[in-house]
Amino acid sequence: MAEINRRIVLAARPHGEPNPSHFRLEEGRVPAPREGEVLLRTRWLSLDPYMRGRMSAAKSYAEPVGIGEVMTGEVVAEVTASNNPAYQVGDLVTAFSGWQDYAVSAGKALRRVDPALAPPTTALGVLGMPGMTAYTGLLTIGQPKPGETVVVAAAAGPVGSLVGQIARIRGARAVGIAGGPEKCAYLRDELGFDAAVDHRGEDLPGALAAACPNGIDVYFENVGGAVFEAVLPLLNDFARVPVCGLVAGYNATELPPGPDRTPVLMRAILTRRLHLQGFIVWDFADQAAAFGREVGAWLKAGRVTYREDIVEGLENAPEAFIGMLQGRNFGKLVVRVA
Repeated sequence: MAEINRRIVLAARPHGEPNPSHFRLEEGRVPAPREGEVLLRTRWLSLDPYMRGRMSAAKSYAEPVGIGEVMTGEVVAEVTASNNPAYQVGDLVTAFSGWQDYAVSAGKALRRVDPALAPPTTALGVLGMPGMTAYTGLLTIGQPKPGETVVVAAAAGPVGSLVGQIARIRGARAVGIAGGPEKCAYLRDELGFDAAVDHRGEDLPGALAAACPNGIDVYFENVGGAVFEAVLPLLNDFARVPVCGLVAGYNATELPPGPDRTPVLMRAILTRRLHLQGFIVWDFADQAAAFGREVGAWLKAGRVTYREDIVEGLENAPEAFIGMLQGRNFGKLVVRVA
């Protein structure tokens, strides 16, 4: 067994965009599991937008990462030593053990991963937290109906790509908003979206209106900012808006310039009877079993597909994370640690 445990910790809180100086790679001894505990060796680390919020001390739905603490994150890990009868050496599990090589766990929060059912990395993507976010947010809040138009932002990402595919399975029309021609082609040609709009194009509002001639019935919000500004005028009466993320503003240090748009939004909510609801995936924890069964069956049948962006090496996690916030990844971003 290796004697060194590499850990990437939060070195400083960013003001605006994170950069490599906000992270620090440390080395320490591999922890020893006590009675009832298991030793986990990280195989794959998931990188997700929510981690930017955990780098901030601002009040949120979860406690921030402390300065000098290991960056938070979900992993697929292998049990390499066990003092817990529920787990054997060699078992694969998911754990929120963060950006490090090794961690110990009492086993209570672990979820088993069966590599015979699907590649283990899917437990961090289409069959994991991002997939469950798409499934629960769209079906519980969005409630798409056959023939309706569903629009999703960040549509080439792990959440948005599944939102569009589930919308199509439910008989709705799926329109994705993504950054760049390659991602838009992927949505149309590989995932079966009915239309794709490039938010980096010259006329986002006009392109989106052309893609949604009958307006928008469900808008799955992952981005905010200029994308939401283009969506708002197109929302139909009684449209539903699951608010999953606002990545366009995660690095903001001040309010955007210009007049206060809150009265415009509030009037639209009133006159068009819009339903906007923010959510965190664990709000719907009771749907985890249904999600696993249904999306697992769709994946096995080829009705949904996914794309992964694999980065090699724990030491490259900070740069990959920074790139993700800038939209440089294409698919679910995963770091192969071991």
